[in-house]
Amino acid sequence: MCGAIIADIQQQQNWDIRQLSPDEVDVVSDVLGLARLYEGNGRYFVVWAAGAPLGHVHLAFTEPPELQDLEVRPSHRRLGIATALVAAAEEEAHAQGFQMIRLEVSRGDAAAQALYRKCGYADAGLPLRRVKGRIVLRTGPIDVDDSLLSFTKQLPG
Repeated sequence: MCGAIIADIQQQQNWDIRQLSPDEVDVVSDVLGLARLYEGNGRYFVVWAAGAPLGHVHLAFTEPPELQDLEVRPSHRRLGIATALVAAAEEEAHAQGFQMIRLEVSRGDAAAQALYRKCGYADAGLPLRRVKGRIVLRTGPIDVDDSLLSFTKQLPG
């Protein structure tokens, strides 16, 4: 897991990573999207520092569970926050008894692919999934035209 990296990062940064609670939704959604908030099949984890949300990730409880909607505030990128969020989601999936976790990432997003590979994810060997058209999320409709790679990771037994 990314957890070995995470312990050092958390101590250095004084971050608090926790599940999003209902009374925090407005504070977080003012600065981050929470696009999958009311999908009902998962939960958000948020990194906090000095009472401010710095980033979030959604863990969908599908089979296997899926990392979704990883977002870090632009002013706080490249500090290890995304790595910390991935580790928190992995730990939750493992605690729920899952042995594998998956995600989809844009074929054109080299930075995200590098992050996931650093955390131990590998290409699942599935064909590219083409997504084209209008998608309606909580944050509003978006037009997409993308090809997604599927990555998976085995969690510790």
